[in-house]
Amino acid sequence: MMVDWLLSRRQFVGRLVAAPWLLGGRFLWASPSTDRVHGPGARYRARVRAAFVRRREDYGIRWPGAIYDGQAARRNYTQQLQAAAQELAMDVDLRPEPIYSETEGSQWVSEAVKAGADGLVVLLLDRQEHSWPVAVRAAESGLPTVIFAPIGTAFTTNTERLANRPGVFIASTDDFRQVAFGLKMLKAGAWLREMRFVVIQGKERRDARVPHIGTHLRYVPARVFIEEYERTPVDEEVRTIASQYVQSATDIRGPSEKDILNGVRSYVVARRILEREDGDGITMDCLGALGPTQISLPCIAWSYMLDRGIPAACEADIGAALTHALVQKLFDRPGFQQDPVPETARQCLIGAHCTCPTRLRGWNEPPEPYYLSHHHGRRDAVPVPQWSTGQRVTIADLILGDRPEVPPRLLVSSGTVVGNVAVPPAGGCVVSVMVELDGHPSLLDYPGFHQIFFYGDFRRELVAFARLFRIEPVTI
Repeated sequence: MMVDWLLSRRQFVGRLVAAPWLLGGRFLWASPSTDRVHGPGARYRARVRAAFVRRREDYGIRWPGAIYDGQAARRNYTQQLQAAAQELAMDVDLRPEPIYSETEGSQWVSEAVKAGADGLVVLLLDRQEHSWPVAVRAAESGLPTVIFAPIGTAFTTNTERLANRPGVFIASTDDFRQVAFGLKMLKAGAWLREMRFVVIQGKERRDARVPHIGTHLRYVPARVFIEEYERTPVDEEVRTIASQYVQSATDIRGPSEKDILNGVRSYVVARRILEREDGDGITMDCLGALGPTQISLPCIAWSYMLDRGIPAACEADIGAALTHALVQKLFDRPGFQQDPVPETARQCLIGAHCTCPTRLRGWNEPPEPYYLSHHHGRRDAVPVPQWSTGQRVTIADLILGDRPEVPPRLLVSSGTVVGNVAVPPAGGCVVSVMVELDGHPSLLDYPGFHQIFFYGDFRRELVAFARLFRIEPVTI
């Protein structure tokens, strides 16, 4: 069987258009592009107001002390703020002069609110007089607020009042990278609010918004995907992408040439719908819409999109779609939406699904090794990446409120990959990743569903984002 398969594999590749990434007989993935979709979120440029706060006169002996060069600190932090804004492609309007009084601070905050800023950045160069009252005023504005308190500008007696306040992120450190991440969180929140997900589900076309977060939803009837698929040919682009998958796979276990080509057709179809509907991301009632048909489920399509920086969620799950988007915007890498399975012998959590990205380390990093398999329903073709044993991972799940007035919750866990479960001989979805969770929480009643697994230990950063945007963080 192996010899027969290898022969058919060579014949398959030979029939496909030669990809420009074939070099010296070795296949190399092209660098992914993240700019093929330009929805309202991608077009939006976040706008933030920033200001330094300090006394007008010389510092004297009060903290941060007479030996502190406040002017040099202001120049240094201004340069770093501008560099971060440029790197993040966002507009940061820095007040030309520091805020020298509580009255000036109140006026600055009010102007930012009136202008509809996406957030505030308060940069403290003093601990005395009006400094922390201005920070409190910003926190009370209703705008997400990042407060930078370099060493010498804060005691715990200053920070405790705002420590757990929703809408605030305090960077009490000389490390300006925390402020840069604060800016990134402000940008991510604005993007989530402005972006549009195309939801392929049901029979009716309609628009909606996600309460609290604001994300636009455009529901498109399932027949639109079916009709577009039926008129989409297996053209040069489809054959080129299919050849990429075949040449880079470590093995092929089941799917035929037709399965792989049809899976890539689903990607082309989904991309066209995204472009036509002006979307930033996509989700679909996959089995409900396509299960009764011969049309390929979008498993390769979603994996390919995730590898190119496009949020793509299974089963029309809006919470999972938003979690995908959040992970991508904050951490510059795709995540894996999965069904949680308890493993009681090894006290681990298994994440199981049939759609998984391959560029788990980031879009500019090489993909993880993968083989091609059938979907667990023994149909279509899916890449099965091998997650690196020992790799630290974070697990996130944005749970939307069941009523508009109920704020969302963000469930967060972290752990370590201990293995990949082979399916078969095990049952279930073909991508099955086993993770040993930190703290060994209860597994049989582990909360949530369709949680997102992704590489890296970002538990603390996700909690900070949740608090900044008034989402209830729940660490597990």
